[in-house]
Amino acid sequence: MDTGGSRRRAVKEKVREILTHGDTDAVLKKIDRLPSRSVINALFAFIQDGDPRLKWPAVRGFGAVTCAIAEEDLESARVILRRLMWSLNDESGGIGWGSPEAMGESLARCPSLAAEYAPILLSYAREDGNYLEHERLQRGLLWGIARVLENCPELFKDAAEHLVAYLGSPDATVRGLSARVFGLLGKQEACPALRELAGDDSEMALDFCSELGVHRVKDLAQEALARIPCP
Repeated sequence: MDTGGSRRRAVKEKVREILTHGDTDAVLKKIDRLPSRSVINALFAFIQDGDPRLKWPAVRGFGAVTCAIAEEDLESARVILRRLMWSLNDESGGIGWGSPEAMGESLARCPSLAAEYAPILLSYAREDGNYLEHERLQRGLLWGIARVLENCPELFKDAAEHLVAYLGSPDATVRGLSARVFGLLGKQEACPALRELAGDDSEMALDFCSELGVHRVKDLAQEALARIPCP
């Protein structure tokens, strides 16, 4: 009898049920009651989901569970992050949807992981590093970097040179997220590009502050300009 497989399927269905009902705080409280090492495997599947109503709660939950594991056993949390990194490796045979977001959320919640893995997260934006070419992965990467910046801005203080090109991306979501990133970085070299984006009416659906909504590039650019003392 495949009791192990049955348990895994039961946990996955329970996690799906939790993710699709309630706000983020309620989701995190319910997930916290489940065995961490069992729930993380289910969340790996859901961070890749194409439905944003399932994906984004899964990303938030993934970060919370990974951080909880790190507080008990840092090496086990490292194994989880290495699994995310492997999913972004060509040799994995996959694409790694959701992995940059899950990594960013985990680092944003857990300073002990952030100091160690922030350079690796940034490496996915560097052409001399582990550069991600797919625009959908770039969206997730910039979202993840922004999440880390919200809590640990010092970790990306020298990152601007590797991120400035994203302000001119043909992808509206990449442009909008890079504007948000530069607002959090507070770097003046982005001011000319941000002024151009301040007239960009393109829209994107994203999760900010645990709320899924539609945002315009121009609004994110204007918010960034308000944060930066542009000359």
